[in-house]
Amino acid sequence: MKVKKDDMVIVLTGKDKGKKGKILRVFRHLDKVTVEGVAVRKKTVKSKNKAKSGQIIEKASPIHSSNVALIDPKTGKPTRVGSKIVANKKVRIAKKSGVEI
Repeated sequence: MKVKKDDMVIVLTGKDKGKKGKILRVFRHLDKVTVEGVAVRKKTVKSKNKAKSGQIIEKASPIHSSNVALIDPKTGKPTRVGSKIVANKKVRIAKKSGVEI
């Protein structure tokens, strides 16, 4: 998986196609990511006691990592991720512009 937490991505498929957001969490063993403002589900929560009432919580659910693409920092368009060795360190680069991520 080539995306990491706090990367800006765009959704390529599904009902949220075209939405942009920051990756909140990465599930490497499932190949899924949670993106801010994407795939938001509503969950009802029962009241714990009579003093508190129940509520509806909005929660972002994970989507498959193949359905998102990293946003190129230079052009703002989706790009693939590559790697390059610079000063004995491996860094990620955007394939379209060659800019270090």
